[in-house]
Parts: sequence; structure tokens; C-alpha cells
Amino acid sequence: MAQARPTRKKKLGSYPHTMVVFSITLALLIIGLFGLLLIHAHKLSNLVKENIEMQVYLERNLPETQLLRLQQDFAHKPYIAYKDNQPQVRFLSKEEGAKQFVDQTGEEFQQFLGDNPLRDAYLLKINAEYADSVSLPRIRQEISAEPGVFEVQYVESLITQINQNLRRISLVLLGFAVVLTFVVVVLINNTIKLALFSQRFLIRSMQLVGATSLFIQRPFLRRATWQGFVSGALAALLLLALLQYAYLQVDELRLLRDDRLIGGLMLVMIVLGCGIGFLSSYRAVRKYLGMSLDDLY
Repeated sequence: MAQARPTRKKKLGSYPHTMVVFSITLALLIIGLFGLLLIHAHKLSNLVKENIEMQVYLERNLPETQLLRLQQDFAHKPYIAYKDNQPQVRFLSKEEGAKQFVDQTGEEFQQFLGDNPLRDAYLLKINAEYADSVSLPRIRQEISAEPGVFEVQYVESLITQINQNLRRISLVLLGFAVVLTFVVVVLINNTIKLALFSQRFLIRSMQLVGATSLFIQRPFLRRATWQGFVSGALAALLLLALLQYAYLQVDELRLLRDDRLIGGLMLVMIVLGCGIGFLSSYRAVRKYLGMSLDDLY
């Protein structure tokens, strides 16, 4: 007669975790993808703002020493944009300006004017934090007061329109982010609640034999937190792999890369997975601890 195989003893908190980790990973991956969209959109808006130029036209016949002093003064201003650790301050001589004008229009204006009416100028690219309708007029006023500066110009209407459009896009993306985060939290919460549903009778049995609430909750909380950590790490790795693939396919996307923010996003995904897993498990176990025996069926 065949001997019956011993049944495996059910351990407290040992519910199946593969599908739970898979579901949480997908949910976190979705929010990670949207986070990447927000990061790249933010970087793109900064690049657009930092490509706005302010033209500083100079008095005529300034000595070389004064030109160098002005360039050094501009380079040390806090509102000047930097690229590769270099201040974005460029000198444009009146001869170079005339050549650019001829190249663009095809008109040799110096032949019938007999002279070059243009002025030497400095082209300043402004830091994105200062590229708004409040800071730019102050910057123009400050630069205009510099000795040797004749006039300061920038396309004010274009900057206002750019800022308005970027503000609208940011509000829309932020709204989507809030809704998506809420949906992901609810999804992870329901996934863990369904996983714990199979443990409800074991929870009640432990309660009936005198186990404290903390003793019953501890293995569930520990397991749910670990599942959240593993899911967050897997989602972060998948997100990094997708990002590298996108950079290989569209090389221009590398211009919008921000390693600091991307690293922060991946850390947030792991913390979010751990936090939601812990809180969802805590709420679910507390619910089953407080339910009557009839309600468990």
C-alpha cells in the first residue's frame, strides 16, 4: 500500500509571491516610464530657455581692456548659463555681425552706406531659472547700467509665449502624474490584499491560540516590504534597460539625459514599492484580525 505523502505545513506569511512581485513590478514600471517622460520634458524646457539669447550692444571704439573686463563681469553673473563648465558669453564683433547679415540677406549694405553701422556686442545665454518675465527685465536693467553698454535687447514676446506654453504643458503632465500615482497605489494595494486573502483563516487560527497582533503581522509586513523592494529594483533595472535602448535608437535623446534625476527616480521607485507594500499588508492583516468568523467566509 502506497504511503501517503506528508502535507507541507503552511507557514505564516508564506503566500505565493511570484505573481505579487510581477504585478507590483509592472505597476512601478508604468510610473517609472511616466517619471522619465517628466524628467526629459523638464530637461527639454530648460534647454529651450537656455537657448534664449540676450544681445548686449556696446559703445563704439571701446578699448580692448574694457571689452575683456565686460566679458569677465558677464561670465561671473549668476544668471549666465553654463555648458561643459564654460559660461555662455560670446563676443560678436561688428565685422562678424555684418558678414552674418550679408550671408542671411544677400545685401551688401556697406557698399551704399559707405560704413558699417553695426556695433560690437556680447551674446549672453541666460540660465533657465532666470528666463522668465520677472527676472529678465531686471537683468536687462542691471546690464544696461554697466559702463560701455549701449543697449540690451531680447525678444520679450517670444519668451513670454514660451513660458506660457511650458507652464501649460507642465500642469497637464503634473495632473497625469498625480492620477497615475493614485492608480498605481490602488493597484499594488489590491494585489497584496488579494494575496493575503488566502491567509485569512491562518491569521484567525493564530489569533485563537493567543498570538499577539504584532506576532501575526510581523511576517506579513516583512515579506510585503521585501516584495516591494525586489519589485522596485526589478522595475528600475527594466527602466534602465529601456532607457539605454531608447538612447541607442534616438541618439539626440542623450541631450535630455539627467543622471541625477534618473537615479533619484529609481530610488523613489524602490522606496515606493517598499512603502506601499508595507502599508497595504498592514491594512489587510488588520482588516482580517478584526473580522468575525462569518465574515471570513
